Amino acid sequence: MNQENKTFYEISKEKYIIAGVNVGMILRKGGVIETQAQKYRADFEGYPQIVLGIDDETLTRHGATIPQLSLLEHEYMWTGAEFSEQLLNFDGFMLHASAVVYENKAYLFSAPSGTGKSTHTSVWQKTFGEDKTFILNDDKPVIRVIDGEIFAFGTPWSGKTDRNENVGVPLQGICFVERCETNWIEPMSPKDAIQRILDQTIRPKDVQNMTKLLELLENVLTKVKVHTLHCNMENEAAIVAYNGMNK
Repeated sequence: MNQENKTFYEISKEKYIIAGVNVGMILRKGGVIETQAQKYRADFEGYPQIVLGIDDETLTRHGATIPQLSLLEHEYMWTGAEFSEQLLNFDGFMLHASAVVYENKAYLFSAPSGTGKSTHTSVWQKTFGEDKTFILNDDKPVIRVIDGEIFAFGTPWSGKTDRNENVGVPLQGICFVERCETNWIEPMSPKDAIQRILDQTIRPKDVQNMTKLLELLENVLTKVKVHTLHCNMENEAAIVAYNGMNK
């Protein structure tokens, strides 16, 4: 274990609003998540709806599973997983995706790491204009059902790029990206969509929460279409994706 993993950190206790939920986090100052969560800080009244915090002993054990990462990186991973699990109580879950907003609608592009989902959302900004688009979250946006409507939210768990915004917008569609020399898009069946989403989200630890997630996915997929986008990284890819997700 590296020297950093033996260091004790000053603790921060703050309130945040993330994905419309009041959150209390006990974090190590200067850590990845404490730094990225600053724009989510809020001074709400009453108790948090979700509380996150991991003690040094538990974090050290967690860190031993992947010793190449620092304890601060493990804190980032642990808080994200725990937030996603508790968020099920508020009809929400995280998806490993890059989310772009255009015309006040969110478009989520998911794929295994290295496929090019972040590159694709950058193509949207290049194609439609950075003044008309923005990256909502570049790694783990939240999908949440509120009053029967489906929204996508930015979160501080946004990967290496730290590209995220503390807003929620209506979710227009989800695409699973596959690299291809030509650009074309096709709808995905709900059954296949559930499996692909499960492959790119944090699966709950227990059966009860897994049941909640499956019921939530069924609800989301009655209102949000899921597609497979076969694409290169040229401007046409963004136009094909936009047109296909707005039919």
